[in-house]
Amino acid sequence: MTVYTFGTSRTERRTDTMRKIVNATYMTLDGDIANMQDWHFDYFGEEAAKAAGAQLFGSDALIMGRRTYDGFSEAWSARAGADAFADRMNGIEKYVVSSTLQHPTWTNTSVISGDVVAQVRKLKEQPGGDILQYGFGPVTRLLLDNGLLDELRIWLHPVLSGKAEPSELLYRDGIRTGFTLTGTEVHSTGLIILSYAPKETA
Repeated sequence: MTVYTFGTSRTERRTDTMRKIVNATYMTLDGDIANMQDWHFDYFGEEAAKAAGAQLFGSDALIMGRRTYDGFSEAWSARAGADAFADRMNGIEKYVVSSTLQHPTWTNTSVISGDVVAQVRKLKEQPGGDILQYGFGPVTRLLLDNGLLDELRIWLHPVLSGKAEPSELLYRDGIRTGFTLTGTEVHSTGLIILSYAPKETA
């Protein structure tokens, strides 16, 4: 494995007491973030497995939107007991931002609705470790626009998907956001994990 790290380490904790929200987005060179089944596993070697494990086990909660919840709850519940990663995914605390989900069935799931920004800010102020979010969608944009996202990790795969619909690309309408590169991890498969911290706006 070849690893190059610049600036802050991906696993370094902040020195204050505020919990950190970390987004992990898996993406192709042409911006596809929705069709992982077609390209992700071609580059998921031992290095990626180790990084994915460190990412999940280094967090103690997940935050997601309704669409991610529906897909994850079905897929991971079916893999209960399969391995330590699946058990961690099923057992970890989960927060779903949704105005329609009333009775979540996935273990340890709470629903965030109403004043989402205030509730997420309060959640960050509670004791605990990192809060992890997978994928880039409306919830991510909401977090970014309100200064609640602390780190964006792009898992960049060296492939052109060539099939993503516009809604399946990373692009989202929203406030322009600048980032500072804080870490780079290069795998032998060509997969690169790019870590960014959003720049504070004036």
